[in-house]
Amino acid sequence: MISDLKRRFPHEPEYIQAVEEVVTSIEEAYNEHPEFERYNLIERLCIPDRIYTFRVSWVDDKGNVRNNMGYRIQHNNAIGPYKGGVRFHSSVNLSILKFLAFEQTFKNSLTTLAMGGAKGGSDFSPRGKSDMEVMRFCQAFMTELWRHIGPDTDVPAGDIGVGGREVGYMYGMYKKMALEFTGTFTGKGLEFGGSKIRPEATGYGNVYFLLEMLKTRGLDLWGKRVAISGSGNVATYTAEKLLELGAKVVSMSDSDGSIYVPEGITREQLDYIFKLKNIYRGRIREFAEEYGCQYFEGERPWHHAVCDIAMPSATQNEIDGDDARALIANGCIAVSEGANMPSTPEAIREFQAAHILYAPGKAANAGGVSVSGLEMAQNSQKLNWSSEEVDRKLKEIMTDIHNQCVKYGKESDGYINYVRGANVAGFMKVAKAMMAQGVL
Repeated sequence: MISDLKRRFPHEPEYIQAVEEVVTSIEEAYNEHPEFERYNLIERLCIPDRIYTFRVSWVDDKGNVRNNMGYRIQHNNAIGPYKGGVRFHSSVNLSILKFLAFEQTFKNSLTTLAMGGAKGGSDFSPRGKSDMEVMRFCQAFMTELWRHIGPDTDVPAGDIGVGGREVGYMYGMYKKMALEFTGTFTGKGLEFGGSKIRPEATGYGNVYFLLEMLKTRGLDLWGKRVAISGSGNVATYTAEKLLELGAKVVSMSDSDGSIYVPEGITREQLDYIFKLKNIYRGRIREFAEEYGCQYFEGERPWHHAVCDIAMPSATQNEIDGDDARALIANGCIAVSEGANMPSTPEAIREFQAAHILYAPGKAANAGGVSVSGLEMAQNSQKLNWSSEEVDRKLKEIMTDIHNQCVKYGKESDGYINYVRGANVAGFMKVAKAMMAQGVL
C-alpha cells in the first residue's frame, strides 16, 4: 500500500512519511482484524475524504493585488466533525497539510472527544505584514472557505502563523458570510465564545503528558534541564508550566536561530520573550542581545543545549538522527513533542534504541485540540467554564491519553513504545467507527 501511495503522490514526502510511520506501527493490531482488509480500510483511512484548493487574492497596503494559494483538507469524520488548525506560512503545501490532517485524525481520536481530522492553510506569511494586510488576507481566505465549514461540519482553529488576531478576522468574515453566530472556529477571543486557557493548552498539555511519562520511572520535573525549540504559543506556555513546576528551561528558538541559557531562563526573561514574539513580532536574537546569552544563528538547540529533557515545539522534522544522537550523548532521558512530527524516522529509531522516554506529537501535543473540543462543548451549551475547570479537564484528558499509550504500547521488557501505543489506540477507534458506518 505504501508503494502505491508513493506512486500516486510522488511529490508529497511529509505525507508519505506520516502514513508510513503509522502503518508500520499498527501492522500487528491491523492483522488481528481480517475484516479491515476486506473493506480496504487502511487505504481509505490514509486518503483524505476531500481536498479544497483555491486562489486567495488580496490587496496590500500599496494597492497591489497579491495572490496566494488556500487549502482545506477534510481527512476523516468517522467519529465527529472535521477538526484541525489553519496554518499561514510560506512553506505550506499539499504534502504538509495532508500529513497534518492525517496525524490530526489520530490525535483527535486519542482525546476521546467527538472530533474528526482536518487541516488547512495558505502559503501566505503574516510575518512582516501590517494588521490591515493580515485582515484583508484573512477576509479573502474566508470568502472561499466559509461555505465548506460549520459547527457540525468542520471546525478550524489556529496553527503556525495563525493566532488570536487571525482567528478573529476569519471568524468575523465567516459570521458575516454565513449569517450565524456559532462555534465554527476555536481559539476565539474570550469576548466572543473562546475558552479560557486555550492559548496555553498545547504547552500545558505537553507538560502534563511528560509528567505521566516521568512517573513510570519514578521521576519528576524538579531541577530538570529542559531544551525547548520554538518561541510561539506552544513553546512559551510549555516553558511557563515547566518553570511553575521547578524545571530549568535552557533553550528556545525561532526560524533564524536559537538561544542557550545554561542556568535557565527566568520568569522575567520568559515574559520578555512573550512580549518580543507576540507584541513586537521580534526575533529571538534580540533576547540574546538584551541578556547577553549564547545565540546560534541558523541552528536549532539540540547540539548546543545540555539537557535532561527535550521538547521540540517548532515544526516538522526539526530533529534528525545526528540531533538525536547528540541529545542522548548529552544525557537526555526524555523527548516529548510539542510540534507535529518534529522528529525524523531516524531520530525516533535512535530514541527508542536508547530506551529513553519518547512521546510523539499526536499524543503529547493533543492538549490544544482537547481544549478546542472543550470550547466547542461550551459554545454548544452557551456556557463559559472557569480556568480551573478547563485545566482540570485537560489534565484528565492527557492522563487518559497516556494510559491508552501504555495499554497498547507496553513491550515485554517493560519499555513503553509510545509511538505504537498512540497509533494503535487512535487507529482502532476510527477504524471501528468506519466499519460500523459502511463503505463511504
